[in-house]
Amino acid sequence: MKLPVLTPETMSIKGYDLFEKIRSDFIGLDTEYTLVNGKKTKRIYLDTTASSLMMGVAYRASNQFLRHYSNTHSLLHFSAKVSTKTYDWIHSRILDFVHADKNEYTCFFMGSGVTAGMNRIAKTFKRLRPERDMVLVSIMEHHSNDLPHRKHGGKVLHIPVNDNMGGLDLNIIEKYLKQFHDRINYISVTGLSNVTGIINPINKIAKLAHSYGVYIIVDAAQMAAHVPIYMSGFDDKDMEIDALLFSGHKTYAPGSPGVIIARKSFMSAIEPEEVGGGMVDKVFPDNYFVSKKFPDREEAGTPNILGAITLGSAVHILDSIGMDLILEKDINLVNYAMNQMLINKDIYIYGDNDTSICPRAGTISFNIKDMDHGLVAAILNDYYNIAVRNECFCAHPYVEKMLHISHEEEISNLDCLDNNLAWNIEPWMGMIRASFGLYTKESDIDALINALNDITKNKEKFIQEYKLSKDGEYIHKSFTFSSKDFFSLTGTINQDILEK
Repeated sequence: MKLPVLTPETMSIKGYDLFEKIRSDFIGLDTEYTLVNGKKTKRIYLDTTASSLMMGVAYRASNQFLRHYSNTHSLLHFSAKVSTKTYDWIHSRILDFVHADKNEYTCFFMGSGVTAGMNRIAKTFKRLRPERDMVLVSIMEHHSNDLPHRKHGGKVLHIPVNDNMGGLDLNIIEKYLKQFHDRINYISVTGLSNVTGIINPINKIAKLAHSYGVYIIVDAAQMAAHVPIYMSGFDDKDMEIDALLFSGHKTYAPGSPGVIIARKSFMSAIEPEEVGGGMVDKVFPDNYFVSKKFPDREEAGTPNILGAITLGSAVHILDSIGMDLILEKDINLVNYAMNQMLINKDIYIYGDNDTSICPRAGTISFNIKDMDHGLVAAILNDYYNIAVRNECFCAHPYVEKMLHISHEEEISNLDCLDNNLAWNIEPWMGMIRASFGLYTKESDIDALINALNDITKNKEKFIQEYKLSKDGEYIHKSFTFSSKDFFSLTGTINQDILEK
Protein backbone atom coordinates (compact mmCIF):
# COMPACT_ATOMS: atom_id res chain seq x y z
CA MET A 1 0.00 0.00 0.00
CA LYS A 2 1.33 3.39 -0.99
CA LEU A 3 1.04 5.93 1.79
CA PRO A 4 -0.57 9.32 1.08
CA VAL A 5 1.77 12.25 0.54
CA LEU A 6 0.47 15.77 1.04
CA THR A 7 1.33 18.64 -1.26
CA PRO A 8 1.45 22.38 -0.55
CA GLU A 9 -1.91 22.65 -2.27
CA THR A 10 -3.54 20.17 0.12
CA MET A 11 -1.85 21.51 3.24
CA SER A 12 -3.45 24.15 5.40
CA ILE A 13 -2.61 27.61 4.08
CA LYS A 14 -2.52 29.18 7.55
CA GLY A 15 1.04 30.03 8.43
CA TYR A 16 2.46 28.41 5.30
CA ASP A 17 4.43 31.50 4.26
CA LEU A 18 5.90 31.79 7.76
CA PHE A 19 6.72 28.09 7.74
CA GLU A 20 8.63 28.45 4.45
CA LYS A 21 10.47 31.51 5.78
CA ILE A 22 11.45 29.94 9.09
CA ARG A 23 12.51 26.46 7.94
CA SER A 24 15.80 27.74 6.48
CA ASP A 25 16.53 29.96 9.47
CA PHE A 26 18.19 27.56 11.91
CA ILE A 27 21.67 27.74 13.41
CA GLY A 28 23.93 25.02 12.01
CA LEU A 29 22.18 24.14 8.76
CA ASP A 30 25.27 25.26 6.86
CA THR A 31 27.80 23.42 9.07
CA GLU A 32 30.33 21.48 7.01
CA TYR A 33 32.44 18.42 7.83
CA THR A 34 35.12 16.55 5.89
CA LEU A 35 34.15 13.03 4.74
CA VAL A 36 36.12 9.85 4.06
CA ASN A 37 36.76 10.93 0.47
CA GLY A 38 38.28 14.22 1.63
CA LYS A 39 35.37 16.34 0.44
CA LYS A 40 33.77 18.88 2.75
CA THR A 41 29.96 18.90 2.60
CA LYS A 42 27.06 20.37 4.56
CA ARG A 43 25.68 18.03 7.18
CA ILE A 44 22.17 16.65 6.92
CA TYR A 45 20.82 16.75 10.46
CA LEU A 46 18.36 13.91 11.08
CA ASP A 47 18.80 13.72 14.86
CA THR A 48 16.11 16.19 15.90
CA THR A 49 14.43 13.77 18.30
CA ALA A 50 17.59 13.82 20.46
CA SER A 51 17.94 17.61 20.28
CA SER A 52 16.71 20.07 17.71
CA LEU A 53 18.73 22.82 16.08
CA MET A 54 18.18 26.33 17.37
CA MET A 55 15.67 28.54 15.63
CA GLY A 56 17.47 31.58 14.26
CA VAL A 57 14.90 34.04 15.55
CA ALA A 58 15.22 32.54 19.06
CA TYR A 59 18.99 32.96 18.93
CA ARG A 60 18.73 36.57 17.80
CA ALA A 61 16.02 37.37 20.35
CA SER A 62 18.20 36.07 23.17
CA ASN A 63 21.14 38.17 21.94
CA GLN A 64 18.94 41.27 21.86
CA PHE A 65 17.66 40.53 25.34
CA LEU A 66 21.20 40.41 26.74
CA ARG A 67 21.39 44.18 26.25
CA HIS A 68 18.71 44.45 28.93
CA TYR A 69 19.68 41.45 31.04
CA SER A 70 18.95 41.57 34.74
CA ASN A 71 17.68 39.16 37.35
CA THR A 72 13.92 38.83 37.71
CA HIS A 73 11.93 39.16 40.96
CA SER A 74 12.03 42.96 40.75
CA LEU A 75 10.30 45.86 39.06
CA LEU A 76 12.61 48.52 40.51
CA HIS A 77 15.04 49.47 37.78
CA PHE A 78 14.54 49.50 34.01
CA SER A 79 16.41 46.29 33.20
CA ALA A 80 14.67 44.38 35.97
CA LYS A 81 11.33 45.56 34.61
CA VAL A 82 12.27 44.24 31.15
CA SER A 83 13.45 40.86 32.48
CA THR A 84 10.56 40.29 34.86
CA LYS A 85 7.81 41.33 32.45
CA THR A 86 9.30 39.30 29.60
CA TYR A 87 9.76 36.26 31.82
CA ASP A 88 6.14 36.49 32.98
CA TRP A 89 4.94 36.80 29.37
CA ILE A 90 6.75 33.58 28.42
CA HIS A 91 4.88 31.59 31.06
CA SER A 92 1.59 32.97 29.78
CA ARG A 93 2.53 32.31 26.15
CA ILE A 94 3.31 28.67 26.87
CA LEU A 95 -0.07 28.19 28.57
CA ASP A 96 -1.68 29.52 25.39
CA PHE A 97 0.50 27.21 23.30
CA VAL A 98 -0.82 24.07 25.04
CA HIS A 99 -4.37 25.46 25.38
CA ALA A 100 -4.33 25.39 29.17
CA ASP A 101 -6.90 27.48 31.04
CA LYS A 102 -4.89 30.10 32.95
CA ASN A 103 -7.38 30.02 35.80
CA GLU A 104 -6.83 26.30 36.25
CA TYR A 105 -3.18 25.72 35.27
CA THR A 106 0.24 27.10 36.03
CA CYS A 107 3.43 26.89 33.99
CA PHE A 108 6.88 26.72 35.57
CA PHE A 109 10.41 25.76 34.58
CA MET A 110 12.80 23.17 35.94
CA GLY A 111 16.06 21.59 34.83
CA SER A 112 17.01 21.32 31.16
CA GLY A 113 14.41 18.83 29.99
CA VAL A 114 11.65 16.52 31.13
CA THR A 115 13.77 14.41 33.49
CA ALA A 116 14.00 16.85 36.40
CA GLY A 117 10.38 17.86 35.96
CA MET A 118 9.09 14.29 35.90
CA ASN A 119 10.95 13.50 39.12
CA ARG A 120 9.34 16.59 40.63
CA ILE A 121 5.83 15.73 39.44
CA ALA A 122 6.11 12.08 40.50
CA LYS A 123 6.96 13.20 44.04
CA THR A 124 4.14 15.75 44.02
CA PHE A 125 1.47 13.33 42.83
CA LYS A 126 2.60 10.73 45.35
CA ARG A 127 2.23 13.27 48.16
CA LEU A 128 -1.23 14.22 46.91
CA ARG A 129 -2.57 10.69 47.37
CA PRO A 130 -0.09 8.64 49.43
CA GLU A 131 -2.69 5.95 50.03
CA ARG A 132 -2.56 5.00 46.35
CA ASP A 133 0.50 2.84 45.78
CA MET A 134 0.39 2.12 42.03
CA VAL A 135 1.26 4.01 38.85
CA LEU A 136 0.42 3.08 35.24
CA VAL A 137 3.24 3.70 32.76
CA SER A 138 3.33 2.51 29.16
CA ILE A 139 6.12 0.26 27.92
CA MET A 140 6.80 2.80 25.16
CA GLU A 141 8.25 5.41 27.51
CA HIS A 142 11.61 7.11 27.51
CA HIS A 143 13.43 6.33 30.75
CA SER A 144 12.66 9.88 31.89
CA ASN A 145 8.99 8.93 32.02
CA ASP A 146 9.52 5.57 33.64
CA LEU A 147 12.33 5.58 36.21
CA PRO A 148 11.10 8.65 38.18
CA HIS A 149 7.79 6.88 38.79
CA ARG A 150 9.55 3.70 39.90
CA LYS A 151 11.60 5.68 42.39
CA HIS A 152 9.01 8.18 43.64
CA GLY A 153 5.52 7.19 42.48
CA GLY A 154 5.05 3.66 43.80
CA LYS A 155 4.71 0.26 42.19
CA VAL A 156 4.79 0.73 38.40
CA LEU A 157 2.52 -1.35 36.17
CA HIS A 158 3.71 -1.30 32.57
CA ILE A 159 1.07 -1.09 29.85
CA PRO A 160 2.06 -3.30 26.88
CA VAL A 161 1.89 -2.19 23.25
CA ASN A 162 0.31 -3.88 20.27
CA ASP A 163 2.79 -6.45 19.03
CA ASN A 164 3.18 -5.18 15.48
CA MET A 165 1.75 -1.66 15.51
CA GLY A 166 3.81 -0.49 18.47
CA GLY A 167 1.06 1.74 19.86
CA LEU A 168 -1.25 1.62 22.85
CA ASP A 169 -4.62 -0.13 23.02
CA LEU A 170 -7.24 1.72 25.08
CA ASN A 171 -8.92 -1.59 25.89
CA ILE A 172 -5.74 -2.84 27.57
CA ILE A 173 -5.42 0.42 29.53
CA GLU A 174 -9.01 0.06 30.73
CA LYS A 175 -8.34 -3.53 31.79
CA TYR A 176 -5.63 -2.30 34.18
CA LEU A 177 -7.81 0.56 35.40
CA LYS A 178 -10.72 -1.76 36.16
CA GLN A 179 -8.54 -4.17 38.08
CA PHE A 180 -6.52 -1.65 40.13
CA HIS A 181 -8.49 1.63 39.97
CA ASP A 182 -8.65 1.96 43.76
CA ARG A 183 -4.84 1.66 43.99
CA ILE A 184 -3.67 3.52 40.87
CA ASN A 185 -2.79 7.14 41.58
CA TYR A 186 -2.01 8.27 38.04
CA ILE A 187 -1.11 7.17 34.55
CA SER A 188 1.91 8.69 32.82
CA VAL A 189 2.19 8.31 29.08
CA THR A 190 4.16 9.77 26.20
CA GLY A 191 2.35 11.92 23.69
CA LEU A 192 4.69 10.92 20.87
CA SER A 193 7.21 8.09 20.96
CA ASN A 194 10.88 9.00 20.66
CA VAL A 195 11.48 5.60 19.01
CA THR A 196 8.73 5.15 16.43
CA GLY A 197 7.10 8.58 16.26
CA ILE A 198 3.73 6.99 17.08
CA ILE A 199 1.22 9.53 18.46
CA ASN A 200 -0.90 8.49 21.42
CA PRO A 201 -4.49 9.80 21.89
CA ILE A 202 -3.73 11.57 25.17
CA ASN A 203 -7.16 13.18 25.63
CA LYS A 204 -8.95 9.86 25.08
CA ILE A 205 -6.59 8.26 27.60
CA ALA A 206 -7.33 11.14 29.99
CA LYS A 207 -11.08 10.56 29.70
CA LEU A 208 -10.60 6.88 30.40
CA ALA A 209 -8.30 7.49 33.38
CA HIS A 210 -10.54 10.12 34.95
CA SER A 211 -13.59 7.85 34.66
CA TYR A 212 -11.79 5.58 37.15
CA GLY A 213 -10.59 8.39 39.42
CA VAL A 214 -7.03 8.25 38.07
CA TYR A 215 -4.92 11.33 37.24
CA ILE A 216 -2.94 11.66 34.00
CA ILE A 217 0.55 13.00 33.29
CA VAL A 218 1.77 13.46 29.72
CA ASP A 219 5.40 13.41 28.60
CA ALA A 220 5.26 15.82 25.66
CA ALA A 221 9.03 16.06 25.14
CA GLN A 222 8.60 14.95 21.52
CA MET A 223 4.99 15.97 21.07
CA ALA A 224 5.34 19.71 21.71
CA ALA A 225 7.25 20.46 18.51
CA HIS A 226 5.12 18.27 16.24
CA VAL A 227 1.51 17.91 17.41
CA PRO A 228 -1.19 20.36 18.59
CA ILE A 229 -1.75 20.03 22.36
CA TYR A 230 -5.05 20.72 24.11
CA MET A 231 -4.79 20.43 27.88
CA SER A 232 -8.22 21.96 28.46
CA GLY A 233 -11.15 23.62 26.69
CA PHE A 234 -13.32 20.51 26.27
CA ASP A 235 -17.03 20.31 27.03
CA ASP A 236 -16.14 17.02 28.67
CA LYS A 237 -13.78 17.98 31.53
CA ASP A 238 -12.59 14.38 31.83
CA MET A 239 -10.60 14.87 28.61
CA GLU A 240 -8.36 17.46 30.26
CA ILE A 241 -4.73 16.71 31.12
CA ASP A 242 -3.68 17.06 34.76
CA ALA A 243 0.02 17.69 34.12
CA LEU A 244 2.15 17.94 30.98
CA LEU A 245 5.90 18.34 30.54
CA PHE A 246 8.11 19.13 27.57
CA SER A 247 11.70 20.01 26.72
CA GLY A 248 12.87 23.26 25.20
CA HIS A 249 15.95 21.67 23.66
CA LYS A 250 13.66 19.46 21.57
CA THR A 251 11.52 22.47 20.65
CA TYR A 252 14.13 24.47 18.71
CA ALA A 253 15.49 26.21 21.82
CA PRO A 254 18.72 24.50 22.99
CA GLY A 255 19.84 25.71 26.41
CA SER A 256 16.30 26.42 27.56
CA PRO A 257 14.64 24.93 30.65
CA GLY A 258 12.26 22.03 30.94
CA VAL A 259 8.58 22.98 31.16
CA ILE A 260 5.91 21.78 33.59
CA ILE A 261 2.24 22.70 33.14
CA ALA A 262 0.05 21.43 35.97
CA ARG A 263 -3.19 22.14 37.77
CA LYS A 264 -2.84 24.92 40.33
CA SER A 265 -5.07 23.00 42.72
CA PHE A 266 -2.57 20.12 42.73
CA MET A 267 0.51 22.28 43.19
CA SER A 268 -1.00 24.48 45.90
CA ALA A 269 -2.18 21.53 47.97
CA ILE A 270 1.36 20.76 49.15
CA GLU A 271 4.52 22.73 49.79
CA PRO A 272 6.89 22.87 46.78
CA GLU A 273 9.61 20.22 46.65
CA GLU A 274 12.34 22.83 46.36
CA VAL A 275 12.70 25.93 48.53
CA GLY A 276 14.90 28.99 48.36
CA GLY A 277 14.90 32.59 47.25
CA GLY A 278 12.06 33.99 45.18
CA MET A 279 9.35 31.52 46.24
CA VAL A 280 8.68 32.84 49.75
CA ASP A 281 6.71 35.83 51.00
CA LYS A 282 8.46 36.06 54.36
CA VAL A 283 11.28 34.31 56.18
CA PHE A 284 11.84 34.37 59.97
CA PRO A 285 14.59 32.70 61.99
CA ASP A 286 12.21 29.92 63.00
CA ASN A 287 9.70 29.86 60.12
CA TYR A 288 8.96 30.83 56.51
CA PHE A 289 5.86 31.39 54.41
CA VAL A 290 5.68 30.06 50.87
CA SER A 291 4.20 32.40 48.28
CA LYS A 292 0.71 31.58 47.01
CA LYS A 293 1.53 33.24 43.69
CA PHE A 294 2.16 31.11 40.59
CA PRO A 295 4.63 30.37 39.13
CA ASP A 296 6.84 32.04 41.75
CA ARG A 297 6.18 29.42 44.43
CA GLU A 298 7.41 26.65 42.12
CA GLU A 299 10.62 28.32 40.92
CA ALA A 300 13.13 28.58 43.75
CA GLY A 301 16.30 30.54 43.03
CA THR A 302 17.40 32.48 39.97
CA PRO A 303 15.73 31.10 36.85
CA ASN A 304 17.30 30.33 33.50
CA ILE A 305 16.12 33.64 32.08
CA LEU A 306 18.13 33.54 28.88
CA GLY A 307 16.98 29.99 28.15
CA ALA A 308 13.38 31.03 28.76
CA ILE A 309 13.79 33.81 26.19
CA THR A 310 14.83 31.32 23.50
CA LEU A 311 12.02 28.97 24.47
CA GLY A 312 9.37 31.68 24.45
CA SER A 313 10.56 32.84 21.03
CA ALA A 314 10.44 29.34 19.55
CA VAL A 315 7.02 28.54 21.01
CA HIS A 316 5.63 31.84 19.72
CA ILE A 317 6.85 31.03 16.20
CA LEU A 318 5.48 27.47 16.31
CA ASP A 319 2.08 28.74 17.41
CA SER A 320 2.15 31.48 14.78
CA ILE A 321 2.83 28.94 12.03
CA GLY A 322 0.07 26.73 13.41
CA MET A 323 0.63 23.31 14.94
CA ASP A 324 -1.98 21.78 12.62
CA LEU A 325 0.16 22.80 9.66
CA ILE A 326 3.32 21.53 11.34
CA LEU A 327 1.69 18.15 11.97
CA GLU A 328 0.63 17.96 8.34
CA LYS A 329 4.21 18.67 7.34
CA ASP A 330 5.47 15.94 9.65
CA ILE A 331 3.02 13.37 8.33
CA ASN A 332 4.06 14.36 4.83
CA LEU A 333 7.76 13.80 5.55
CA VAL A 334 7.25 10.51 7.40
CA ASN A 335 5.08 9.10 4.62
CA TYR A 336 7.45 10.39 1.93
CA ALA A 337 10.39 8.67 3.64
CA MET A 338 8.58 5.40 4.40
CA ASN A 339 7.20 5.11 0.86
CA GLN A 340 10.77 5.01 -0.42
CA MET A 341 12.27 2.95 2.39
CA LEU A 342 9.65 0.24 1.92
CA ILE A 343 10.83 -0.27 -1.66
CA ASN A 344 14.17 -1.52 -0.35
CA LYS A 345 13.53 -5.04 0.98
CA ASP A 346 16.69 -4.89 3.10
CA ILE A 347 15.21 -2.09 5.23
CA TYR A 348 12.88 -2.96 8.09
CA ILE A 349 10.83 -0.14 9.68
CA TYR A 350 9.60 -0.50 13.26
CA GLY A 351 6.00 0.32 14.10
CA ASP A 352 2.93 0.27 11.89
CA ASN A 353 3.59 1.85 8.49
CA ASP A 354 0.00 2.94 7.87
CA THR A 355 -0.20 6.44 9.37
CA SER A 356 -3.94 6.61 8.68
CA ILE A 357 -4.41 3.87 11.30
CA CYS A 358 -1.40 4.54 13.50
CA PRO A 359 -0.47 8.24 13.23
CA ARG A 360 3.25 9.00 13.32
CA ALA A 361 5.30 12.19 13.25
CA GLY A 362 8.91 13.25 13.27
CA THR A 363 10.65 9.90 13.69
CA ILE A 364 11.37 6.65 11.86
CA SER A 365 13.43 3.84 13.39
CA PHE A 366 14.73 1.05 11.19
CA ASN A 367 17.44 -1.54 10.58
CA ILE A 368 19.23 -2.91 7.54
CA LYS A 369 19.28 -6.68 7.10
CA ASP A 370 22.58 -8.32 8.18
CA MET A 371 24.15 -5.03 9.29
CA ASP A 372 24.60 -3.74 12.82
CA HIS A 373 22.81 -0.47 13.56
CA GLY A 374 26.02 1.11 14.85
CA LEU A 375 27.85 0.32 11.64
CA VAL A 376 25.09 1.80 9.47
CA ALA A 377 25.02 4.97 11.58
CA ALA A 378 28.80 5.30 11.28
CA ILE A 379 28.69 4.85 7.50
CA LEU A 380 25.92 7.42 7.13
CA ASN A 381 28.06 9.89 9.04
CA ASP A 382 31.51 9.18 7.57
CA TYR A 383 30.54 8.75 3.91
CA TYR A 384 27.39 10.85 3.51
CA ASN A 385 27.47 13.47 6.33
CA ILE A 386 24.03 12.35 7.51
CA ALA A 387 23.57 12.64 11.27
CA VAL A 388 21.30 9.94 12.74
CA ARG A 389 21.20 8.18 16.11
CA ASN A 390 21.38 4.48 16.96
CA GLU A 391 21.04 1.98 19.83
CA CYS A 392 18.01 2.02 22.18
CA PHE A 393 17.32 5.76 22.61
CA CYS A 394 16.83 5.54 26.40
CA ALA A 395 13.73 3.40 25.81
CA HIS A 396 15.12 -0.10 26.36
CA PRO A 397 11.88 -2.00 27.18
CA TYR A 398 10.09 -0.56 24.13
CA VAL A 399 12.98 -1.22 21.77
CA GLU A 400 13.30 -4.75 23.16
CA LYS A 401 9.61 -5.30 22.41
CA MET A 402 9.80 -3.87 18.89
CA LEU A 403 12.88 -5.98 18.12
CA HIS A 404 11.06 -9.10 19.34
CA ILE A 405 13.86 -10.13 21.67
CA SER A 406 13.39 -11.66 25.06
CA HIS A 407 14.29 -10.13 28.36
CA GLU A 408 16.53 -13.14 28.98
CA GLU A 409 18.50 -12.47 25.80
CA GLU A 410 19.02 -8.87 26.82
CA ILE A 411 20.22 -9.85 30.30
CA SER A 412 22.54 -12.50 28.84
CA ASN A 413 24.16 -9.91 26.59
CA LEU A 414 24.60 -7.47 29.47
CA ASP A 415 26.21 -10.19 31.59
CA CYS A 416 28.64 -10.78 28.76
CA LEU A 417 29.60 -7.11 28.66
CA ASP A 418 29.86 -6.83 32.44
CA ASN A 419 32.31 -9.71 32.50
CA ASN A 420 34.58 -7.89 30.04
CA LEU A 421 34.22 -10.64 27.50
CA ALA A 422 34.31 -9.99 23.78
CA TRP A 423 31.65 -7.62 22.54
CA ASN A 424 28.85 -9.58 20.97
CA ILE A 425 27.16 -6.87 19.00
CA GLU A 426 24.13 -8.13 17.12
CA PRO A 427 21.64 -6.24 14.93
CA TRP A 428 18.84 -6.89 17.43
CA MET A 429 20.62 -4.88 20.07
CA GLY A 430 19.28 -1.59 18.72
CA MET A 431 17.97 0.46 15.81
CA ILE A 432 18.84 3.38 13.58
CA ARG A 433 16.70 6.48 14.05
CA ALA A 434 16.15 9.24 11.52
CA SER A 435 14.21 12.17 12.94
CA PHE A 436 12.93 15.34 11.34
CA GLY A 437 12.29 18.95 12.23
CA LEU A 438 10.93 22.12 10.67
CA TYR A 439 14.17 22.44 8.71
CA THR A 440 14.01 18.95 7.18
CA LYS A 441 13.28 18.98 3.47
CA GLU A 442 12.42 16.29 0.95
CA SER A 443 15.94 16.67 -0.47
CA ASP A 444 17.28 15.58 2.94
CA ILE A 445 15.07 12.50 2.78
CA ASP A 446 16.25 11.81 -0.76
CA ALA A 447 19.87 11.97 0.41
CA LEU A 448 19.10 9.49 3.21
CA ILE A 449 17.31 7.08 0.86
CA ASN A 450 20.10 7.23 -1.72
CA ALA A 451 22.66 6.57 1.00
CA LEU A 452 20.70 3.60 2.39
CA ASN A 453 20.27 2.12 -1.07
CA ASP A 454 24.00 2.53 -1.68
CA ILE A 455 24.83 0.88 1.65
CA THR A 456 22.55 -2.12 1.03
CA LYS A 457 24.13 -2.65 -2.38
CA ASN A 458 27.67 -2.53 -0.99
CA LYS A 459 27.37 -4.16 2.44
CA GLU A 460 30.56 -6.21 2.30
CA LYS A 461 32.63 -3.30 1.02
CA PHE A 462 31.55 -1.07 3.90
CA ILE A 463 31.90 -3.82 6.51
CA GLN A 464 35.53 -4.32 5.54
CA GLU A 465 36.30 -0.63 6.14
CA TYR A 466 35.44 -0.67 9.85
CA LYS A 467 36.68 -2.19 13.08
CA LEU A 468 34.91 -2.44 16.41
CA SER A 469 36.50 -0.60 19.34
CA LYS A 470 36.55 -1.94 22.90
CA ASP A 471 33.76 0.54 23.65
CA GLY A 472 31.53 -0.96 20.98
CA GLU A 473 31.99 1.91 18.50
CA TYR A 474 32.57 1.36 14.79
CA ILE A 475 35.81 3.07 13.76
CA HIS A 476 36.89 3.55 10.15
CA LYS A 477 40.23 1.84 9.48
CA SER A 478 41.81 4.79 7.67
CA PHE A 479 39.61 7.85 8.24
CA THR A 480 39.93 9.89 11.43
CA PHE A 481 37.95 12.84 12.71
CA SER A 482 39.20 15.37 15.23
CA SER A 483 36.53 17.55 16.81
CA LYS A 484 39.21 20.16 17.63
CA ASP A 485 39.68 20.75 13.91
CA PHE A 486 36.14 22.12 13.82
CA PHE A 487 35.63 23.60 17.26
CA SER A 488 37.86 24.32 20.23
CA LEU A 489 36.45 26.31 23.12
CA THR A 490 39.81 27.66 24.24
CA GLY A 491 40.77 28.37 20.64
CA THR A 492 37.54 30.26 20.08
CA ILE A 493 38.07 32.27 23.26
CA ASN A 494 41.67 33.10 22.40
CA GLN A 495 40.76 34.13 18.86
CA ASP A 496 38.01 36.38 20.16
CA ILE A 497 40.43 38.08 22.56
CA LEU A 498 42.97 38.62 19.81
CA GLU A 499 40.36 40.20 17.53
CA LYS A 500 39.19 42.68 20.20
